[in-house]
Amino acid sequence: MKSGMGASLEDVAVDEQAAAVAAAALFRAMGDPSRVAILRHLLLGEHNVAELTSHLGLAQSTVSKHLACLRDCGLVASRPVGRASVFTLTQPDAVVRVFAAAESLLAATGDAVVLCPGSRMAG
Repeated sequence: MKSGMGASLEDVAVDEQAAAVAAAALFRAMGDPSRVAILRHLLLGEHNVAELTSHLGLAQSTVSKHLACLRDCGLVASRPVGRASVFTLTQPDAVVRVFAAAESLLAATGDAVVLCPGSRMAG
């Protein structure tokens, strides 16, 4: 079925698996409340670590660790400004759409996700 007729069933299965792995990685990156807060704050504009620490009430090391994760996932970028780095969202419109979709799904499912055993945060 490969010759000129499109992708084989094996190719489709591999593509679907790769897409599932990538989506799960994205959801893990966005699955931490502190990282969500950082992303939401960066929607307001670029910020350095000190500003994010102050605005969000998180430790500097925590903000830096979460920014590194978000940068590794391609969600944020940084540029040097003096002795600090300023962080921005790489795809702000897409982040807004993901948050809007999440809010819509949360509204549709009500408390189900909060009550889901797999969603309980350790702590």
